[in-house]
Amino acid sequence: MKIVYKSIFQTFVRKSFEPISAVQKNKLDTLLEPSAVKVSIDSGTGTMPRSSNVPLMEAPDGGWGWMVVVSCFLVTVCTRAVSRCFSIFFVEFQNYFAQDYAMTAWIHSTVDCTTMVFAPLGSIISNRYSTRAAVILGGVLASAGLILSSFATCLEYLYLSLGVVTGCGYALAYSPAISIVGKYFCKKKAMAYGLAMSGSGIGTFVLAPVVQLLIEQYSWRGALLILGGLVANICVCGALLRPLTLAEDLFSSTMSNIASEKASVESSLKAQCDDPQLPSPSAESNFNRKESVRRQLCSCCPSYKEYAFLLTPDFLVFAASLLFLAYGCSTPFVHLVPYAVSTGVSQQQAAFLMSILGIINIIGTVSFGWIMDRRFLKKYRKYCYILTVGLDGVCSLFIPVLRSFPLLVPYAVFYGYFDGAYVALIPVVTSDIAGNGFLPSALGIVYFIHGIPYLIGPPIAGWLVDTTGSYTAAFLVSGLSMIISSVLVVTANRISKRRNSVDLHTVVIQSDPSTTTFQTASSDPI
Repeated sequence: MKIVYKSIFQTFVRKSFEPISAVQKNKLDTLLEPSAVKVSIDSGTGTMPRSSNVPLMEAPDGGWGWMVVVSCFLVTVCTRAVSRCFSIFFVEFQNYFAQDYAMTAWIHSTVDCTTMVFAPLGSIISNRYSTRAAVILGGVLASAGLILSSFATCLEYLYLSLGVVTGCGYALAYSPAISIVGKYFCKKKAMAYGLAMSGSGIGTFVLAPVVQLLIEQYSWRGALLILGGLVANICVCGALLRPLTLAEDLFSSTMSNIASEKASVESSLKAQCDDPQLPSPSAESNFNRKESVRRQLCSCCPSYKEYAFLLTPDFLVFAASLLFLAYGCSTPFVHLVPYAVSTGVSQQQAAFLMSILGIINIIGTVSFGWIMDRRFLKKYRKYCYILTVGLDGVCSLFIPVLRSFPLLVPYAVFYGYFDGAYVALIPVVTSDIAGNGFLPSALGIVYFIHGIPYLIGPPIAGWLVDTTGSYTAAFLVSGLSMIISSVLVVTANRISKRRNSVDLHTVVIQSDPSTTTFQTASSDPI
């Protein structure tokens, strides 16, 4: 096993830079000791040691991974589902603080925006320390924000405590909890994400009547206090997120460290050759020691290596598509009930439409995740994501002709199913585009991109309703936005295929047994 690891590693090294030194080989031998790699993993039980430093050749696809899925499910319930239930407090806030709906609605927008905008911070803490640290810290902040909100005396107080403090806690907990699921699963990744992210719909379905009952029994202050205790369970879920080290992550990090060390040595030697008045090697070594200390002090800062995927054309176009997706998906959830009431549907039937949408959303998230794990469909995940986003947009385009309850029920069914389907595929597609090693940082960026559309989307749709006097324009813009998002992902896929076709013309020229250089057909070095 050790010989196989060393041969694979040296193959990667020869393709990028000169052979590693004896000291670096010794370091590699220490990292890749057979005793550190021998892991008892059974596909049925997935048993593995408790040590978090044991590198695995591949994801276990089970075992403790299912506990991670359950923990992520509960984190989703305590973050996304609880934040959706904040709208139930709006009537109480309006009556108590004597404010209108627009001022009160900013609480919900602030929570969603803060959760998404600060998602990269959760990824940074997760990468620098551990997923456990990020999730537990997020649970403490989210719980503290809800408890402090129970003592609110004005809406501005709630903007800070509920919107900023709780939103930051959700940001630190949500993104790292989602990303670690991808570490534990490969063959069953889509189904695992479907189960984990279904907590949003199931939690909303269960918590909505519970929160209403708590408000009636204990007032809105007592309800917020109890929700603060519930959300504190995020810390328990974070403790169950056992870190996992994969062999591919070990190889990539080791190669990056060796490359950076080699570049640093070459630059210092070149500087000494160009300027003979530079300090002696002993003085240079002292300087290097001080520099290493400075780097250790700044280790909490994010490294560019963690966000190298941002420079790839695939991810850039995918990120642009997410802007349109985040804007388009928010309108139906906010304006479906008012639109149904405006067409003559009763209040009870309009509320039942949201229940249908929520239940079908859960079914879509779980079932589509299971379907996408079938072996013959795995290579078509990106196309299925494109299809579900596009069909969601098409559903919204038919809203102007759906002006009765029997016609709106099929809309709620199809829109809810396709919405749940692409939500389950977002982490999977992000992993396919950015790479599994960059998944924590990539998901942080993905949720960050959702922040601004979540903040400005509903107000823009409301402005369209006030300007045109109907909901038609708001739903049409929403549908077209999601269709544009799917078209952009198609463009990203074509860019990826074109780049891969160019890479097929790459010729490997081995000029020396110990070194290898890459040249294209035009003889320009890459």
